[in-house]
Amino acid sequence: MKHLAVVGSTGSIGQNTLRVVEHLPDRFRIFALAVNSAVDRLAEQTAAFRPAVVAIADSSKVGAYRARCVEKGIPIPEVVTGEDGLRQITSASEVDIVVSGAVGAAGLLPTYSAVASGKTVALANKEAMVLAGELLRRTALKTGAAIIPVDSEHSAVDQCLRSGRLSEVRRLILTASGGPFRETPAEHFPAISPEEALKHPVWQMGKRITVDSATLMNKGLEVIEARWLFDIPTEKIDIMVHPQSVVHSMVEFVDGSVVAQLGTADMRQPIQYALTYPERLASPVAALDWTTIPRLDFVSPDRMKFPCISLAYQAVQMGGTAPAVLNAADEIAVEAFLERKIPFSDIPGLIETTLTAHKAVAADSIESVIEADRWARAFARRRLG
Repeated sequence: MKHLAVVGSTGSIGQNTLRVVEHLPDRFRIFALAVNSAVDRLAEQTAAFRPAVVAIADSSKVGAYRARCVEKGIPIPEVVTGEDGLRQITSASEVDIVVSGAVGAAGLLPTYSAVASGKTVALANKEAMVLAGELLRRTALKTGAAIIPVDSEHSAVDQCLRSGRLSEVRRLILTASGGPFRETPAEHFPAISPEEALKHPVWQMGKRITVDSATLMNKGLEVIEARWLFDIPTEKIDIMVHPQSVVHSMVEFVDGSVVAQLGTADMRQPIQYALTYPERLASPVAALDWTTIPRLDFVSPDRMKFPCISLAYQAVQMGGTAPAVLNAADEIAVEAFLERKIPFSDIPGLIETTLTAHKAVAADSIESVIEADRWARAFARRRLG
């Protein structure tokens, strides 16, 4: 029996994690749940899974959470709040696996805390590896922590890499659906509305990641994540647009062999793989029906049309705190677009301006990463000002 702390339990990753736990009740038990402010759903999860501890980032919501538990007639678990609360549950001795499913830079500190405590981390928060991948990797080597990716693309690469040694890899190939604007002419980008950008053709995700998928910044961030997850240089990491989203990613080996991971578009599969690794157990995910698979198309992304990809490669080549700045500027740009302050076509420009203005320093401590993140947000907001 493994005990889990689920950070971001009310988001899509968190909810799917709990569905996996329901499917494997003899393998997993929920020790802790963590949310930002969605206490109504947290109370429902408390009733279903009876965690020993819950962490609520927004301390002003604690009263409302307690009231919901009383209404449901369920025992109120220990409640912790803020960053200290997150650190407490992700480093708790009772916890075997931390599911890092918080959105954006907010996932960095709980992920670092889990890695520093030597936990197994099922990592769905790609921003943690983007902001501080080198630091997290170095810390994991010291503490013995295992970082197992949950993103479908990185989970696919992880599975494919079991076919050979890292020294035998020619390149990693991350696949991308291409987003909703794969065939939209670039001259139409200024008129794209938030509603259009939030209609992803394959996945149901949060707003920020959905817009990132529309600009293909999401794929650029995944390149940075892959660089540190698998300790492989970025010149060996490529992107291919694959609209059908059946092939989740591939690994090409030096002998010319290509190993691909295919499956239905259901996040329960990579989550369960991360939780049960190195075992594979039966899951409720629908099997791939080979008789209904359409043709499988692959094409290189148009970097002129989607410049965020090149910006991500530029950031990882700059090194140090540059990826943290890239991510922070992207969050501010996406937020401004969703609030209709800038057009869709201006998102890459704000990111590039912020990245160019930054003087990268070594990301050798969590404080240096947080400071770079803070600087980039302030700079980007001033540019919007």
